[in-house]
Amino acid sequence: MKNVILEVNETMLSENMVQSLLKLLPEQEQLSVLSEMKDEYDDLAESEQFGVVISSVKKLKQRLSAILFRLQFEEQVNNIKPDVVAITAACEELVQSQNFSKLLEIILLVGNYMNAGSRNAKAFGFSISYLCKLRDTKSADQKQTLLHFLADTCQENYPDVMHFPDELIHLEKASRVSAETLQKNLDQMGKQIKSLEKDIETFPPPQNEKDKFVEKMTSFVATAREQFEKLEMMHSNMQKEYENLGTYFVFDPKKMSPEELFGDLNNFKNMFQQAVIENQKRRETEEKMRKAKLAREKAEKEKEERQKKMSAGQILDINDDGDETGIMDGLLEALQSGAAFRRKRGPRQAANRRGAGQAVTNILAKELLQESPSSSSATKKTRLEKEARKPEPVEDTGSLEDLLEDIPSRSN
Repeated sequence: MKNVILEVNETMLSENMVQSLLKLLPEQEQLSVLSEMKDEYDDLAESEQFGVVISSVKKLKQRLSAILFRLQFEEQVNNIKPDVVAITAACEELVQSQNFSKLLEIILLVGNYMNAGSRNAKAFGFSISYLCKLRDTKSADQKQTLLHFLADTCQENYPDVMHFPDELIHLEKASRVSAETLQKNLDQMGKQIKSLEKDIETFPPPQNEKDKFVEKMTSFVATAREQFEKLEMMHSNMQKEYENLGTYFVFDPKKMSPEELFGDLNNFKNMFQQAVIENQKRRETEEKMRKAKLAREKAEKEKEERQKKMSAGQILDINDDGDETGIMDGLLEALQSGAAFRRKRGPRQAANRRGAGQAVTNILAKELLQESPSSSSATKKTRLEKEARKPEPVEDTGSLEDLLEDIPSRSN
């Protein structure tokens, strides 16, 4: 372990190992006491023996801190750089997006129209934070919000505006970046590089031929300084872009952080897209209700027409195209009212049994249309007497039940 630290052997040293050593090693005073016990090495416990050997490494903690920084440097760069790029790109996209600018123009127009006659009328602009409040303004029936109305208006009259989310692809990433944390991480990196440069300048000569600390760290700190300066330049450019964005949207960059601004804009983008989806579902529901209403109206109209025909004494033929449903409805009504059973006997064509279904239909229809509960008993008696005088061949007479049995089976 002593040689691994002296050689700065990164194949043997891991980040977790170095962190544990820094955390668990005794203080320098205790290490100095242990170093004086090297003559008693064989009599010491294993942990104390390790302390005696490791205490012989000069500036041990500075070495370990420098090695840990070297192991973590690439990760730190990978954490800082994407955040800087995300905020910079988001600023550029917001300024360059014509569709988003058009959407803001429409919102301002609608706001001025709604506020006509009030002290807020004829406004020149509005705060970006107001965008997320569009969902709070609802219609009189509480079914739609102002955001739903804007989404519908844009979809019908300004279809290009609907593509503005595609022009703000870095907005979501930028909304999760804390500018304050980003600045702290960058400052911390600068301090570590500066501290390492100072340690190298004042570091004692190598202890032996295995001591490669100064050699390796000198090479590393040069590369680290170069990358840090690039990050600083990118960060400076990011701040400049954000200030330009503040001028473009007329807000104070010092009072509104990037995290707050991009968070509001990203929330608005998500709410707008959700409103578009909800509008589509609402239109589909309304279309289904409209079709169902038309179907009900059509069914009611057809029923009224059938009732008018039946009231006029028309006999419907079950074989006529399109009238089968009406006939069956009439038959069901006759069966339910009992009109179908007021006559025990009915004429039957023995020569043509295939026409039995039509005969039954006509019989029931006549019974339904011509006989009513309100008919006078005298008229009914006279008709029955006349029918009784008619000769009925025994072989051609059948009951209503027989006729029903003769009807050919029909599919459901």
